[in-house]
Amino acid sequence: MNDEQPGAPDEPHAPRTAAAPPGTGGAPEGPTLPAAVLDPRPVVAAGFGAWIIATVLILVTQGTSASALPVCYAGLVIGALGTAVFLVQRRGARSGRKGAQQGLA
Repeated sequence: MNDEQPGAPDEPHAPRTAAAPPGTGGAPEGPTLPAAVLDPRPVVAAGFGAWIIATVLILVTQGTSASALPVCYAGLVIGALGTAVFLVQRRGARSGRKGAQQGLA
C-alpha cells in the first residue's frame, strides 16, 4: 500500500532557480557601475557635513535654547559613530581581514 497522500507526485521536484544566460556557466551578472558611484566616502562626508552645518545654523540663528539643537547633537553623534564604523571596516578590508565588508578598499 502507498503511504503517500493521494494525488502527491511520485518524485519530489527540484527547487526552481533562475536560469543563467546560455554560455555563461554561472549566475547572471548585471552591468558594472562606475567607481564614482560605488565610492561611499562622498556620501559619508556629505551626511556628516550636513549635520555640522545644521548645528552651526541653529546655534547662530536661534541660540542655545533652540528645541532643534538636541536633534542636531544627536545627528552629530550618530554621524561620528557611523564614520568611525566605516573607517574601521575600511581598514579591515584593506588589511584583508576575514570579517570585513567587501568593496571598501
